[in-house]
Amino acid sequence: MLYTKSGTLSRDTYINQYAPLVRRVAQQMMSRLPANVEVDDLVQAGMIGLMDAVERFEDDHGVKFETFASQRIRGAMIDELRAGDWMPRSVRRNQRMIESAITKLEHANGRSPNETEIARELGMDLGSYQELLLDAKGAQLFYYDESDDGEESGGMLIGAAGDTALDPAGTLMDKRLKTALVEGIEALPEREKLLMSLYYEQDLNMKEIAAVMSITESRVSQLHSQAVARLRSKLKSW
Repeated sequence: MLYTKSGTLSRDTYINQYAPLVRRVAQQMMSRLPANVEVDDLVQAGMIGLMDAVERFEDDHGVKFETFASQRIRGAMIDELRAGDWMPRSVRRNQRMIESAITKLEHANGRSPNETEIARELGMDLGSYQELLLDAKGAQLFYYDESDDGEESGGMLIGAAGDTALDPAGTLMDKRLKTALVEGIEALPEREKLLMSLYYEQDLNMKEIAAVMSITESRVSQLHSQAVARLRSKLKSW
């Protein structure tokens, strides 16, 4: 290893040693993003985050460099996604249409609607509705810069560690949101609830979930998009 005169690891050594971490974080994020997002774009942004981490890291604060760097790398990738309009406006519009149909049916029937009911409310057959769900692959629960007229002006919002750590009000809001989210997931149909648990709690990928649930990967994607739409309809106030 290369060291500086002060005995610490050099900048180039850190970057070379932790470059695989950048690609690992990028691959983890890609499993939750649409196919039009390029992994190399995330890696490039992540390398900028890694270099920033090297410049800012102070090893006398009791935090491991890998932990610190992971946060900076992920943050840089999120910034890259926010800077680009990664989801076509038509797809976002269709997602909002699905959410509105779900909300209307839930209010009318007092329960979660099934796929056939949602398709009927949208005025389409089941196959067409399921195609909309496939198009919405990578849909997230929240987007930043959602304007009052309901049109997003940017990309997705992914929780980044440290954003509210020094903000008591933000921390309280985050806890309330998590409580509301847990309640929303509990109210999902059983199959969608299982899928969300496998995906977000056990961190399985689409292929692994498909094997566990004995369905196709495309069906997993459809159910995930539908579950996200249900949750977004319940959490509109957030």
